[in-house]
Amino acid sequence: MSSVAHNPALIPPGGLTAPVAPKAPAVPGRAGTTPANGPSFAEVLQGTHGTQAPNFSKHALDRLSRRGIELDSQSLARLSGGIQRAAAKGSRDSVVFMDGTAFVVSVKNNTVITAVGSEHMREHVFTNIDSAVIA
Repeated sequence: MSSVAHNPALIPPGGLTAPVAPKAPAVPGRAGTTPANGPSFAEVLQGTHGTQAPNFSKHALDRLSRRGIELDSQSLARLSGGIQRAAAKGSRDSVVFMDGTAFVVSVKNNTVITAVGSEHMREHVFTNIDSAVIA
């Protein structure tokens, strides 16, 4: 006879040989789980989540053309970043100053309403603006 007595409470029911650990609830963003809705961690670190190039109203396109204001992809990225910073602060309508040009934007719609170059800013008044961003 063995000197060790087996406790029947420690023997798993149904003939299993080892206890099975309960499954942990899925945590969004962890390995082995379904991906969460929203930006990835890498996108958040790079600041590229949700940054779309802004739309331009017909009026803004006319002003850009008439005033000879040109935007390259780098300038568009800076403008978009300025709009995103205004959005993060809860702005609705903002003026984004960039390289001597003022862009009046509807933050909510991600749309440039008009653009004013430095030579046209003298005595110019911006109305219905709740924030200003220097990009």
